[in-house]
Amino acid sequence: MNSYAEDFPILKQKVNDEQLVYLDNAATAQKPRAVIEAITDYYYHDNANVHRGVHTLAERATKDFEDVRSKVAHFINAPSKDEVIYTKGTTEGLNWVAASYGQTHVKAGDEIVISYMEHHSNLVPWQQLAHRTGAKLKYISLQPDGQLDMSSVRQEITDKTAIVALAHASNVLGVVNPLAEISRIAHEHGAIMVADGAQSTPHMKIDVQELGVDFFAFSGHKLMAPTGIGILWGKSELLDEMPPLEFGGEMIDWVQLQETTFKKAPWKFEGGTQNIAGVVGLGAAIDYLEKIGMDNVQKQERAVVQAVLPELQQIEGLTIYGPQDAQKRTGVISFNLDNLHPHDVATALDMEGVAIRAGHHCAQPLMEYLNVPATARASFYLYNTIEDGQRLVEAIKATKEFFKNGTI
Repeated sequence: MNSYAEDFPILKQKVNDEQLVYLDNAATAQKPRAVIEAITDYYYHDNANVHRGVHTLAERATKDFEDVRSKVAHFINAPSKDEVIYTKGTTEGLNWVAASYGQTHVKAGDEIVISYMEHHSNLVPWQQLAHRTGAKLKYISLQPDGQLDMSSVRQEITDKTAIVALAHASNVLGVVNPLAEISRIAHEHGAIMVADGAQSTPHMKIDVQELGVDFFAFSGHKLMAPTGIGILWGKSELLDEMPPLEFGGEMIDWVQLQETTFKKAPWKFEGGTQNIAGVVGLGAAIDYLEKIGMDNVQKQERAVVQAVLPELQQIEGLTIYGPQDAQKRTGVISFNLDNLHPHDVATALDMEGVAIRAGHHCAQPLMEYLNVPATARASFYLYNTIEDGQRLVEAIKATKEFFKNGTI
């Protein structure tokens, strides 16, 4: 184990009598002691609802809740903490942009531009918005190595484009999209830029101002925070225009019998009791990552991928999707082995203690684009080592031999 792995108790267990190698980080990351202890400490000492009470526990909980908003703003270099909205995760954040901003700004004849690599969370909301408004949904093509085709970007984004919505990093192909350049192109045509940051935020330094995006959504659980907490960041002038989507306690300013006024952003979007413990856990996860440094997180992952990718490429019958150059990809490696179904491959690897993902990865249009029903996917994080990568290689080789010999 590397020094980071020591902070993650779950990694010390055996699975099927083999030492666990957890390589399903694109789905969710494991939690360090610091996050687990922060959540426990909140419930032991500070459990109270926020913003509503004047007693000591409520004041402490409210301070912790709002302090994390400032931490998030710093973490992604947002101009103001008041642009940081708590959500359940990336999915909810993207849906809110589509349902609130999209519903009030997109009309029949407008165009919404996405790509073939999008996760369903950054595809279905725009598809449904297009159905409701009469807008046209358009797709950016991919190059043979899975990267966005920039000539297609320039062709699909026109003066009719209202919204461009893209993944910052693909959860299947491992590519990192040039959002700053695409944001500039979108803005030149009067469109806004929405970014799905679920697969980038845990793995690299994020600067929403440098990226030039208008909205940026990410999930806490992929960066070692609890499930059920996420962030939607948006430019203040756009958030001010957006109507709230959920109505109830805390998000109101004044309620009369026939009329209601609402608080300003971000609070107008946070109706009801929030996931306070999740917010506390998110703050602890950000503290943990900031202490390590996001450049060091990326460096650790890249070292593992640079070591393991060439070995995987040498396995006969193994097809790797996305860039073949380790410098051009994240820690996500999707692959298929011979004619084996990915679920069979994942099950066989699990028997070796290696946990990977198998399926369409909530990216069915991409699977169709690649002409495959599904893929297996190994995804690395900061606590993974080159030895973990070697375990993956050896487990794939053993699986290949196992099925080749007809022992099943």
